Parts: sequence; C-alpha cells; structure tokens
Amino acid sequence: MAFIITSPCKTEKAGECVEVCPVDCIEEGEDMFYIDPDICIDCGACEAVCPVEAIYMEDEVPEEENEYISLNRLFFENR
Repeated sequence: MAFIITSPCKTEKAGECVEVCPVDCIEEGEDMFYIDPDICIDCGACEAVCPVEAIYMEDEVPEEENEYISLNRLFFENR
C-alpha cells in the first residue's frame, strides 16, 4: 500500500516531499505531485514534511478525498 497525495497539494506543489523521498517515487504532474505505488516503500518521509498535510496512507485517505486514489493510479497508468 502506498501513500496518496490529495487536494491540498493541487496548485500548491511545495516539493518538500520530493526532496526527502529515498526512492524517488514522487513525480510532478501538471497541477500537483503523485506517488508511484509500484516504487513507494511506505517509509512516511513525505508525509512528515508536507507543509499542507496532503499526504495519507491509501487506507487512511479521508472519504472526501477518495477520488485522489484513482487519480494517482491513472497518472501512472498513462505514463
């Protein structure tokens, strides 16, 4: 199970998460960052540094943010 970046990141793109990721699994999209679930090692480094608290474990994503689980998958399927 990977981490998911949710709506607070949209248009924010602070980037601290990218800097601390030990496996480089975070990629920049057009308006936000996405975490590659095939590379993520669930270390939590990104979650700890996110200034807008947009990152959650997939099974802890708030219900109102569930669409970001699918958006994250689609981002990497279309690459």
